[in-house]
Amino acid sequence: MPVLGALAADSFAGRFWTIIAGSVFYQLGMLGLVLSALLPSLRPAGLQRANGLQIAVLYMSLFCTSLGSGGIRPCVVAFGADQFDNNQQQIRDNKETVAGKKRRYFNLYFFTMGFAVLLALTVVVYIQENVGWGWGFGIPAIAMFASIVVFLAGYPLYVRLKPGGSPFTRLAQVAAAAFRKRNAPLPEDPRMLYQDHELDALISTNGRLLHTNQLTFFDRAAIVTPGDTAGDKLQNPWRLSTVHRVEELKSIVRMLPIWSAGILLATAASHNNSFAIQQARTMDRHVTPGGGFQIPPATMSIFMTTAMLVTLGLYDRALVPLARRFTGLPSGINYFQRMGAGLAISILGVAAAALVEAKRRAFAAHHGGLLFDGPQPPDAVVPMSVFWLVPQYAIHGVAEGFSSVGHMEFLYDQAPESMRSTAAALFWLATSLGSYMGTVLVTAVQSATRGSGEWLQDNINRGRLDAYYWLVTCLMVLNLGYYLICFHFYTMKPLELVEEADRDKEFELSSAHKNGGAAAGAGGLV
Repeated sequence: MPVLGALAADSFAGRFWTIIAGSVFYQLGMLGLVLSALLPSLRPAGLQRANGLQIAVLYMSLFCTSLGSGGIRPCVVAFGADQFDNNQQQIRDNKETVAGKKRRYFNLYFFTMGFAVLLALTVVVYIQENVGWGWGFGIPAIAMFASIVVFLAGYPLYVRLKPGGSPFTRLAQVAAAAFRKRNAPLPEDPRMLYQDHELDALISTNGRLLHTNQLTFFDRAAIVTPGDTAGDKLQNPWRLSTVHRVEELKSIVRMLPIWSAGILLATAASHNNSFAIQQARTMDRHVTPGGGFQIPPATMSIFMTTAMLVTLGLYDRALVPLARRFTGLPSGINYFQRMGAGLAISILGVAAAALVEAKRRAFAAHHGGLLFDGPQPPDAVVPMSVFWLVPQYAIHGVAEGFSSVGHMEFLYDQAPESMRSTAAALFWLATSLGSYMGTVLVTAVQSATRGSGEWLQDNINRGRLDAYYWLVTCLMVLNLGYYLICFHFYTMKPLELVEEADRDKEFELSSAHKNGGAAAGAGGLV
Protein backbone atom coordinates (compact mmCIF):
# COMPACT_ATOMS: atom_id res chain seq x y z
CA MET A 1 0.00 0.00 0.00
CA PRO A 2 2.80 2.56 0.67
CA VAL A 3 4.01 2.03 -2.90
CA LEU A 4 0.54 2.84 -4.27
CA GLY A 5 0.22 5.84 -1.96
CA ALA A 6 3.62 7.15 -3.01
CA LEU A 7 2.71 6.74 -6.67
CA ALA A 8 -0.47 8.78 -6.16
CA ALA A 9 1.39 11.51 -4.24
CA ASP A 10 4.23 11.88 -6.73
CA SER A 11 1.99 11.57 -9.80
CA PHE A 12 -1.08 13.77 -9.28
CA ALA A 13 -2.34 14.21 -5.70
CA GLY A 14 0.66 15.72 -3.92
CA ARG A 15 1.87 14.68 -0.48
CA PHE A 16 -0.49 16.89 1.55
CA TRP A 17 -3.73 15.61 0.03
CA THR A 18 -2.46 12.02 -0.01
CA ILE A 19 -1.85 12.29 3.73
CA ILE A 20 -5.36 13.70 4.21
CA ALA A 21 -6.93 10.92 2.13
CA GLY A 22 -4.90 8.26 3.95
CA SER A 23 -5.86 9.72 7.33
CA VAL A 24 -9.56 9.66 6.44
CA PHE A 25 -9.40 6.03 5.37
CA TYR A 26 -7.45 5.14 8.51
CA GLN A 27 -10.03 6.97 10.65
CA LEU A 28 -12.83 5.02 8.98
CA GLY A 29 -10.99 1.77 9.66
CA MET A 30 -10.50 2.65 13.34
CA LEU A 31 -14.19 3.57 13.69
CA GLY A 32 -15.10 0.22 12.15
CA LEU A 33 -12.95 -1.60 14.71
CA VAL A 34 -14.53 0.41 17.54
CA LEU A 35 -18.02 -0.53 16.33
CA SER A 36 -16.98 -4.18 15.98
CA ALA A 37 -15.89 -4.17 19.60
CA LEU A 38 -18.91 -2.29 21.00
CA LEU A 39 -22.01 -3.33 19.04
CA PRO A 40 -23.32 -6.80 19.95
CA SER A 41 -24.61 -7.26 16.40
CA LEU A 42 -21.10 -6.86 14.97
CA ARG A 43 -19.31 -9.34 17.23
CA PRO A 44 -20.01 -12.99 17.98
CA ALA A 45 -21.49 -13.81 21.36
CA GLY A 46 -19.63 -16.23 23.59
CA LEU A 47 -18.07 -19.09 21.63
CA GLN A 48 -20.25 -18.64 18.54
CA ARG A 49 -18.63 -18.33 15.13
CA ALA A 50 -18.69 -14.90 13.49
CA ASN A 51 -21.28 -14.52 10.75
CA GLY A 52 -20.68 -13.06 7.30
CA LEU A 53 -21.58 -9.48 8.26
CA GLN A 54 -19.30 -9.50 11.29
CA ILE A 55 -16.37 -10.86 9.28
CA ALA A 56 -17.04 -8.36 6.47
CA VAL A 57 -17.06 -5.36 8.83
CA LEU A 58 -13.86 -6.53 10.53
CA TYR A 59 -11.98 -7.18 7.28
CA MET A 60 -13.21 -3.95 5.69
CA SER A 61 -12.02 -2.04 8.76
CA LEU A 62 -8.59 -3.65 8.54
CA PHE A 63 -8.48 -2.94 4.80
CA CYS A 64 -9.24 0.74 5.43
CA THR A 65 -6.44 1.00 8.00
CA SER A 66 -4.07 -0.67 5.53
CA LEU A 67 -5.15 1.68 2.74
CA GLY A 68 -4.76 4.61 5.09
CA SER A 69 -1.26 3.54 6.06
CA GLY A 70 -0.40 3.46 2.37
CA GLY A 71 -1.26 7.13 2.09
CA ILE A 72 0.33 8.24 5.36
CA ARG A 73 3.59 6.32 5.71
CA PRO A 74 5.42 7.27 2.50
CA CYS A 75 4.27 10.90 2.57
CA VAL A 76 4.52 12.16 6.16
CA VAL A 77 8.29 11.92 6.49
CA ALA A 78 8.90 13.35 3.01
CA PHE A 79 6.31 16.12 3.52
CA GLY A 80 7.96 17.16 6.77
CA ALA A 81 11.41 17.26 5.18
CA ASP A 82 9.97 19.31 2.28
CA GLN A 83 9.42 22.17 4.72
CA PHE A 84 13.19 22.73 4.84
CA ASP A 85 13.47 23.07 1.04
CA ASN A 86 11.32 26.15 0.59
CA ASN A 87 14.15 28.69 0.27
CA GLN A 88 16.67 28.16 -2.50
CA GLN A 89 18.95 30.88 -1.15
CA GLN A 90 18.95 29.27 2.29
CA ILE A 91 19.84 25.90 0.80
CA ARG A 92 22.72 27.45 -1.18
CA ASP A 93 24.18 29.56 1.62
CA ASN A 94 23.37 27.46 4.70
CA LYS A 95 23.46 23.86 3.51
CA GLU A 96 24.99 22.69 6.80
CA THR A 97 22.27 24.39 8.86
CA VAL A 98 19.48 22.93 6.73
CA ALA A 99 21.12 19.47 6.75
CA GLY A 100 21.31 19.62 10.55
CA LYS A 101 17.64 20.52 10.83
CA LYS A 102 16.70 17.68 8.51
CA ARG A 103 18.80 15.23 10.51
CA ARG A 104 17.08 16.27 13.73
CA TYR A 105 13.72 16.05 11.98
CA PHE A 106 14.34 12.46 10.89
CA ASN A 107 15.41 11.61 14.46
CA LEU A 108 12.26 13.23 15.83
CA TYR A 109 10.09 11.38 13.31
CA PHE A 110 11.37 7.96 14.36
CA PHE A 111 11.37 8.97 18.05
CA THR A 112 7.68 9.90 17.76
CA MET A 113 6.86 6.60 16.08
CA GLY A 114 8.80 4.65 18.71
CA PHE A 115 7.09 6.52 21.55
CA ALA A 116 3.69 5.74 20.01
CA VAL A 117 4.61 2.05 19.82
CA LEU A 118 5.66 2.15 23.47
CA LEU A 119 2.30 3.65 24.45
CA ALA A 120 0.52 1.00 22.38
CA LEU A 121 2.42 -1.84 24.07
CA THR A 122 1.78 -0.52 27.57
CA VAL A 123 -1.13 1.89 28.09
CA VAL A 124 -3.37 0.77 25.22
CA VAL A 125 -2.79 -2.94 25.82
CA TYR A 126 -3.55 -2.46 29.53
CA ILE A 127 -6.81 -0.69 28.67
CA GLN A 128 -7.77 -3.40 26.18
CA GLU A 129 -7.20 -6.17 28.70
CA ASN A 130 -8.58 -4.47 31.82
CA VAL A 131 -11.19 -1.95 30.64
CA GLY A 132 -12.41 -3.30 27.31
CA TRP A 133 -11.66 -3.54 23.61
CA GLY A 134 -14.07 -0.70 22.87
CA TRP A 135 -11.87 1.79 24.74
CA GLY A 136 -8.77 -0.03 23.53
CA PHE A 137 -9.70 0.82 19.94
CA GLY A 138 -11.54 4.03 20.86
CA ILE A 139 -8.55 5.87 22.34
CA PRO A 140 -6.39 5.45 19.19
CA ALA A 141 -9.42 6.46 17.07
CA ILE A 142 -9.83 9.66 19.11
CA ALA A 143 -6.10 10.36 18.87
CA MET A 144 -6.23 9.83 15.09
CA PHE A 145 -9.08 12.32 14.75
CA ALA A 146 -7.19 14.90 16.83
CA SER A 147 -4.10 14.45 14.65
CA ILE A 148 -6.13 15.07 11.47
CA VAL A 149 -7.55 18.29 12.94
CA VAL A 150 -4.10 19.53 14.00
CA PHE A 151 -2.60 18.64 10.63
CA LEU A 152 -5.35 20.49 8.75
CA ALA A 153 -4.92 23.53 11.00
CA GLY A 154 -1.40 24.00 9.67
CA TYR A 155 -2.53 24.14 6.04
CA PRO A 156 -1.64 27.84 5.49
CA LEU A 157 1.88 27.31 6.83
CA TYR A 158 2.97 24.33 4.75
CA VAL A 159 5.19 24.18 1.71
CA ARG A 160 3.16 22.07 -0.73
CA LEU A 161 5.24 20.97 -3.70
CA LYS A 162 3.29 20.31 -6.89
CA PRO A 163 3.39 16.74 -8.22
CA GLY A 164 5.30 16.38 -11.46
CA GLY A 165 3.41 13.53 -13.09
CA SER A 166 3.91 9.81 -12.79
CA PRO A 167 7.57 9.08 -11.97
CA PHE A 168 7.19 5.47 -13.08
CA THR A 169 5.98 6.64 -16.49
CA ARG A 170 9.08 8.84 -16.86
CA LEU A 171 11.35 5.96 -15.86
CA ALA A 172 9.62 3.69 -18.38
CA GLN A 173 10.00 6.35 -21.07
CA VAL A 174 13.75 6.63 -20.45
CA ALA A 175 14.20 2.85 -20.54
CA ALA A 176 12.13 2.56 -23.74
CA ALA A 177 13.99 5.39 -25.48
CA ALA A 178 17.38 3.97 -24.47
CA PHE A 179 16.44 0.50 -25.75
CA ARG A 180 15.09 1.97 -29.00
CA LYS A 181 18.47 3.70 -29.57
CA ARG A 182 20.65 0.92 -28.19
CA ASN A 183 22.82 0.93 -31.32
CA ALA A 184 23.20 4.69 -31.52
CA PRO A 185 26.75 5.98 -30.77
CA LEU A 186 27.11 8.19 -27.71
CA PRO A 187 28.51 11.70 -28.30
CA GLU A 188 31.96 12.38 -26.86
CA ASP A 189 30.69 15.61 -25.31
CA PRO A 190 27.78 15.00 -22.85
CA ARG A 191 26.60 18.56 -23.54
CA MET A 192 25.33 17.29 -26.88
CA LEU A 193 22.67 15.27 -25.05
CA TYR A 194 19.14 16.66 -24.98
CA GLN A 195 18.24 19.31 -22.39
CA ASP A 196 14.91 21.08 -21.91
CA HIS A 197 14.84 23.31 -18.83
CA GLU A 198 11.24 24.38 -19.35
CA LEU A 199 10.01 20.80 -19.67
CA ASP A 200 11.82 19.76 -16.47
CA ALA A 201 10.86 22.87 -14.46
CA LEU A 202 8.11 21.18 -12.43
CA ILE A 203 10.28 18.18 -11.45
CA SER A 204 13.48 20.15 -10.72
CA THR A 205 12.46 23.04 -8.48
CA ASN A 206 15.56 22.51 -6.32
CA GLY A 207 17.85 22.11 -9.32
CA ARG A 208 18.35 19.79 -12.28
CA LEU A 209 20.36 16.60 -12.06
CA LEU A 210 23.73 16.76 -13.79
CA HIS A 211 25.09 14.15 -16.16
CA THR A 212 27.12 11.28 -14.67
CA ASN A 213 29.39 8.81 -16.42
CA GLN A 214 27.77 5.74 -14.86
CA LEU A 215 25.10 3.53 -16.45
CA THR A 216 25.85 5.19 -19.79
CA PHE A 217 23.49 2.84 -21.62
CA PHE A 218 20.60 5.04 -20.46
CA ASP A 219 22.31 8.14 -21.94
CA ARG A 220 21.14 6.90 -25.33
CA ALA A 221 17.65 8.02 -24.36
CA ALA A 222 18.93 11.64 -24.57
CA ILE A 223 20.54 11.30 -28.01
CA VAL A 224 18.72 13.51 -30.50
CA THR A 225 17.89 11.74 -33.77
CA PRO A 226 15.80 12.92 -36.73
CA GLY A 227 12.14 13.03 -35.85
CA ASP A 228 12.66 13.28 -32.07
CA THR A 229 11.98 17.02 -31.84
CA ALA A 230 9.75 19.61 -33.46
CA GLY A 231 11.93 22.70 -33.56
CA ASP A 232 13.58 22.86 -30.12
CA LYS A 233 10.80 21.00 -28.30
CA LEU A 234 10.42 17.35 -27.41
CA GLN A 235 8.03 15.56 -29.75
CA ASN A 236 7.74 12.05 -28.28
CA PRO A 237 8.96 11.32 -24.72
CA TRP A 238 9.03 7.60 -25.54
CA ARG A 239 11.74 8.33 -28.15
CA LEU A 240 13.72 11.09 -26.44
CA SER A 241 14.29 12.05 -22.78
CA THR A 242 16.12 14.93 -21.16
CA VAL A 243 19.37 14.45 -19.26
CA HIS A 244 17.53 15.23 -16.01
CA ARG A 245 15.05 12.41 -16.62
CA VAL A 246 17.82 10.02 -17.58
CA GLU A 247 19.61 10.87 -14.33
CA GLU A 248 16.40 10.26 -12.38
CA LEU A 249 16.48 6.65 -13.54
CA LYS A 250 20.22 6.39 -12.87
CA SER A 251 19.72 7.71 -9.33
CA ILE A 252 17.08 5.09 -8.54
CA VAL A 253 19.20 2.27 -10.00
CA ARG A 254 22.26 3.42 -8.00
CA MET A 255 20.21 3.55 -4.80
CA LEU A 256 18.77 0.04 -5.03
CA PRO A 257 21.87 -1.95 -3.91
CA ILE A 258 22.29 0.12 -0.73
CA TRP A 259 18.53 0.09 -0.16
CA SER A 260 18.48 -3.71 -0.41
CA ALA A 261 20.99 -4.02 2.45
CA GLY A 262 18.17 -2.96 4.79
CA ILE A 263 16.06 -5.99 3.87
CA LEU A 264 18.16 -8.47 5.81
CA LEU A 265 18.20 -6.10 8.78
CA ALA A 266 14.42 -6.45 8.98
CA THR A 267 14.83 -10.22 8.59
CA ALA A 268 17.19 -10.35 11.57
CA ALA A 269 14.80 -8.32 13.72
CA SER A 270 11.74 -10.36 12.72
CA HIS A 271 12.62 -13.23 15.07
CA ASN A 272 12.02 -10.88 18.03
CA ASN A 273 8.31 -11.19 17.26
CA SER A 274 8.36 -14.97 16.92
CA PHE A 275 11.22 -17.11 18.28
CA ALA A 276 12.16 -14.70 21.05
CA ILE A 277 8.56 -14.80 22.29
CA GLN A 278 8.77 -18.61 22.30
CA GLN A 279 11.92 -18.34 24.39
CA ALA A 280 10.23 -15.93 26.81
CA ARG A 281 7.29 -18.33 27.28
CA THR A 282 9.66 -21.03 28.58
CA MET A 283 11.53 -18.74 31.02
CA ASP A 284 10.81 -17.34 34.48
CA ARG A 285 8.90 -14.13 33.76
CA HIS A 286 8.42 -12.91 37.34
CA VAL A 287 9.62 -9.34 37.89
CA THR A 288 10.82 -10.12 41.41
CA PRO A 289 11.78 -13.50 42.93
CA GLY A 290 8.61 -15.15 44.17
CA GLY A 291 6.54 -12.18 42.98
CA GLY A 292 3.06 -12.54 41.56
CA PHE A 293 3.34 -10.31 38.49
CA GLN A 294 4.72 -11.87 35.31
CA ILE A 295 5.79 -10.05 32.16
CA PRO A 296 3.67 -11.12 29.16
CA PRO A 297 6.02 -12.67 26.58
CA ALA A 298 4.90 -10.40 23.74
CA THR A 299 5.66 -7.23 25.71
CA MET A 300 9.40 -7.99 25.79
CA SER A 301 9.66 -5.80 22.68
CA ILE A 302 9.24 -2.87 25.07
CA PHE A 303 12.96 -3.14 25.77
CA MET A 304 13.79 -2.83 22.05
CA THR A 305 11.55 0.22 21.67
CA THR A 306 12.95 1.83 24.82
CA ALA A 307 16.54 1.27 23.67
CA MET A 308 15.71 2.85 20.31
CA LEU A 309 14.16 5.89 22.02
CA VAL A 310 17.19 6.33 24.29
CA THR A 311 19.51 6.05 21.28
CA LEU A 312 17.58 8.66 19.32
CA GLY A 313 17.40 10.92 22.38
CA LEU A 314 21.15 10.82 22.94
CA TYR A 315 22.17 10.89 19.29
CA ASP A 316 22.26 14.66 18.70
CA ARG A 317 23.15 15.61 22.27
CA ALA A 318 25.96 13.14 22.92
CA LEU A 319 27.07 11.13 19.90
CA VAL A 320 27.16 13.91 17.28
CA PRO A 321 29.38 16.29 19.32
CA LEU A 322 31.71 13.39 20.18
CA ALA A 323 31.94 12.11 16.60
CA ARG A 324 32.43 15.65 15.27
CA ARG A 325 35.78 15.84 17.05
CA PHE A 326 37.10 12.90 15.04
CA THR A 327 35.38 13.34 11.66
CA GLY A 328 35.12 17.11 11.38
CA LEU A 329 31.65 16.68 9.89
CA PRO A 330 28.90 18.98 11.25
CA SER A 331 26.65 15.91 11.47
CA GLY A 332 29.29 13.87 13.32
CA ILE A 333 28.68 10.93 11.03
CA ASN A 334 26.79 10.91 7.74
CA TYR A 335 23.84 8.72 6.87
CA PHE A 336 26.06 6.15 5.13
CA GLN A 337 28.10 5.70 8.30
CA ARG A 338 24.97 5.71 10.44
CA MET A 339 23.37 2.94 8.42
CA GLY A 340 26.62 0.96 8.40
CA ALA A 341 26.88 1.30 12.19
CA GLY A 342 23.32 0.02 12.56
CA LEU A 343 24.08 -3.02 10.40
CA ALA A 344 27.19 -3.77 12.49
CA ILE A 345 25.37 -3.37 15.82
CA SER A 346 22.56 -5.65 14.66
CA ILE A 347 25.14 -8.43 14.20
CA LEU A 348 25.91 -8.17 17.91
CA GLY A 349 22.18 -8.40 18.69
CA VAL A 350 21.75 -11.69 16.83
CA ALA A 351 24.99 -13.08 18.28
CA ALA A 352 23.73 -12.19 21.78
CA ALA A 353 20.49 -14.05 21.01
CA ALA A 354 22.50 -17.13 20.01
CA LEU A 355 24.56 -17.06 23.22
CA VAL A 356 21.50 -16.61 25.45
CA GLU A 357 19.65 -19.41 23.69
CA ALA A 358 22.62 -21.76 24.17
CA LYS A 359 22.56 -20.93 27.88
CA ARG A 360 18.78 -21.40 28.05
CA ARG A 361 19.03 -24.84 26.38
CA ALA A 362 21.75 -25.80 28.83
CA PHE A 363 19.41 -24.94 31.71
CA ALA A 364 16.64 -26.96 30.05
CA ALA A 365 18.98 -29.93 29.55
CA HIS A 366 20.03 -29.77 33.20
CA HIS A 367 16.37 -30.02 34.14
CA GLY A 368 15.74 -33.05 31.92
CA GLY A 369 12.05 -33.22 32.67
CA LEU A 370 11.55 -30.35 30.27
CA LEU A 371 12.99 -32.34 27.35
CA PHE A 372 10.60 -34.85 25.83
CA ASP A 373 9.42 -36.13 22.49
CA GLY A 374 5.96 -34.60 22.49
CA PRO A 375 4.80 -30.98 22.38
CA GLN A 376 6.05 -28.66 25.07
CA PRO A 377 3.51 -28.24 27.91
CA PRO A 378 2.39 -24.65 28.48
CA ASP A 379 3.54 -24.68 32.11
CA ALA A 380 7.08 -25.93 31.38
CA VAL A 381 9.38 -23.21 32.71
CA VAL A 382 13.17 -23.18 32.51
CA PRO A 383 14.56 -21.81 35.81
CA MET A 384 16.23 -18.88 34.07
CA SER A 385 15.09 -15.25 34.23
CA VAL A 386 13.44 -13.81 31.12
CA PHE A 387 15.59 -10.71 31.62
CA TRP A 388 18.43 -12.61 29.96
CA LEU A 389 16.62 -11.73 26.73
CA VAL A 390 16.85 -7.99 27.40
CA PRO A 391 20.35 -7.53 25.84
CA GLN A 392 19.32 -8.91 22.45
CA TYR A 393 16.20 -6.73 22.39
CA ALA A 394 18.15 -3.66 23.55
CA ILE A 395 20.95 -4.13 21.01
CA HIS A 396 18.40 -4.46 18.22
CA GLY A 397 16.79 -1.24 19.47
CA VAL A 398 20.12 0.59 19.33
CA ALA A 399 20.74 -0.78 15.84
CA GLU A 400 17.28 0.42 14.80
CA GLY A 401 18.07 3.90 16.09
CA PHE A 402 21.10 4.04 13.79
CA SER A 403 20.07 2.09 10.71
CA SER A 404 16.43 3.10 10.22
CA VAL A 405 17.07 6.84 10.44
CA GLY A 406 20.17 6.58 8.25
CA HIS A 407 18.28 4.44 5.74
CA MET A 408 15.35 6.86 5.48
CA GLU A 409 17.63 9.93 5.31
CA PHE A 410 19.67 8.32 2.53
CA LEU A 411 16.57 7.48 0.49
CA TYR A 412 15.13 10.98 0.87
CA ASP A 413 18.37 12.80 0.12
CA GLN A 414 19.53 10.74 -2.84
CA ALA A 415 16.16 10.24 -4.54
CA PRO A 416 15.13 12.67 -7.28
CA GLU A 417 12.97 15.38 -5.74
CA SER A 418 9.94 14.27 -7.80
CA MET A 419 10.20 10.74 -6.33
CA ARG A 420 10.72 11.34 -2.62
CA SER A 421 7.41 9.79 -1.60
CA THR A 422 8.38 6.76 -3.67
CA ALA A 423 11.75 6.69 -1.90
CA ALA A 424 10.04 6.72 1.51
CA ALA A 425 7.81 3.88 0.30
CA LEU A 426 10.96 1.91 -0.52
CA PHE A 427 11.89 2.08 3.18
CA TRP A 428 8.63 0.42 4.21
CA LEU A 429 8.92 -2.01 1.31
CA ALA A 430 12.33 -3.12 2.63
CA THR A 431 10.74 -3.76 6.03
CA SER A 432 7.95 -5.89 4.59
CA LEU A 433 10.31 -7.77 2.26
CA GLY A 434 12.53 -8.46 5.28
CA SER A 435 9.59 -10.08 7.08
CA TYR A 436 8.83 -12.26 4.06
CA MET A 437 12.54 -13.10 3.82
CA GLY A 438 12.39 -14.28 7.43
CA THR A 439 9.59 -16.67 6.48
CA VAL A 440 11.60 -17.96 3.51
CA LEU A 441 14.67 -18.46 5.70
CA VAL A 442 12.71 -20.40 8.33
CA THR A 443 11.19 -22.61 5.65
CA ALA A 444 14.60 -23.27 4.11
CA VAL A 445 16.16 -24.13 7.49
CA GLN A 446 13.33 -26.48 8.37
CA SER A 447 13.67 -28.24 5.02
CA ALA A 448 17.47 -28.50 5.25
CA THR A 449 17.55 -29.84 8.84
CA ARG A 450 14.56 -32.17 8.71
CA GLY A 451 16.65 -35.32 8.27
CA SER A 452 19.29 -34.56 10.92
CA GLY A 453 17.33 -33.14 13.83
CA GLU A 454 15.20 -30.09 13.10
CA TRP A 455 16.62 -26.80 14.33
CA LEU A 456 13.17 -25.18 14.59
CA GLN A 457 10.61 -27.28 16.46
CA ASP A 458 7.45 -26.60 18.42
CA ASN A 459 9.39 -27.73 21.46
CA ILE A 460 12.33 -25.31 21.20
CA ASN A 461 14.13 -27.18 24.00
CA ARG A 462 14.68 -30.06 21.60
CA GLY A 463 15.45 -27.80 18.64
CA ARG A 464 18.59 -25.84 17.84
CA LEU A 465 17.38 -22.28 17.81
CA ASP A 466 20.88 -21.16 18.78
CA ALA A 467 22.25 -22.66 15.56
CA TYR A 468 19.59 -20.75 13.60
CA TYR A 469 20.67 -17.53 15.32
CA TRP A 470 24.31 -18.22 14.40
CA LEU A 471 23.23 -18.75 10.79
CA VAL A 472 21.47 -15.37 10.79
CA THR A 473 24.59 -13.83 12.36
CA CYS A 474 26.72 -15.12 9.49
CA LEU A 475 24.22 -13.78 6.96
CA MET A 476 24.32 -10.38 8.67
CA VAL A 477 28.12 -10.33 8.47
CA LEU A 478 27.89 -11.05 4.74
CA ASN A 479 25.23 -8.37 4.43
CA LEU A 480 27.52 -5.81 6.08
CA GLY A 481 30.29 -6.74 3.64
CA TYR A 482 27.84 -6.36 0.76
CA TYR A 483 26.83 -2.93 2.06
CA LEU A 484 30.44 -1.76 2.31
CA ILE A 485 31.09 -2.84 -1.28
CA CYS A 486 27.96 -1.05 -2.49
CA PHE A 487 28.99 2.07 -0.61
CA HIS A 488 32.49 1.99 -2.11
CA PHE A 489 31.12 2.08 -5.64
CA TYR A 490 28.24 4.46 -4.95
CA THR A 491 28.13 7.83 -6.75
CA MET A 492 26.43 10.75 -5.02
CA LYS A 493 23.58 12.49 -6.81
CA PRO A 494 25.06 15.53 -8.63
CA LEU A 495 22.67 18.48 -8.51
CA GLU A 496 22.64 21.86 -10.19
CA LEU A 497 21.32 24.59 -7.89
CA VAL A 498 19.52 27.40 -9.69
CA GLU A 499 19.89 31.01 -8.53
CA GLU A 500 16.77 33.16 -8.39
CA ALA A 501 18.57 35.97 -10.25
CA ASP A 502 20.46 33.83 -12.75
CA ARG A 503 18.76 30.59 -13.76
CA ASP A 504 21.64 29.68 -16.08
CA LYS A 505 24.30 29.61 -13.38
CA GLU A 506 25.15 26.02 -12.50
CA PHE A 507 27.23 24.32 -9.90
CA GLU A 508 27.31 20.86 -8.38
CA LEU A 509 26.05 20.00 -4.93
CA SER A 510 29.40 18.38 -4.17
CA SER A 511 32.72 18.96 -5.90
CA ALA A 512 33.43 15.24 -6.00
CA HIS A 513 30.96 12.77 -7.50
CA LYS A 514 32.47 9.83 -5.74
CA ASN A 515 31.50 9.47 -2.10
CA GLY A 516 35.06 8.89 -1.09
CA GLY A 517 36.06 12.44 -2.09
CA ALA A 518 36.85 14.87 0.68
CA ALA A 519 34.24 17.38 -0.51
CA ALA A 520 31.48 14.89 -1.18
CA GLY A 521 28.41 15.54 0.86
CA ALA A 522 28.48 12.16 2.56
CA GLY A 523 32.18 11.69 3.22
CA GLY A 524 33.74 8.28 3.80
CA LEU A 525 32.72 5.47 6.08
CA VAL A 526 36.02 5.50 7.94
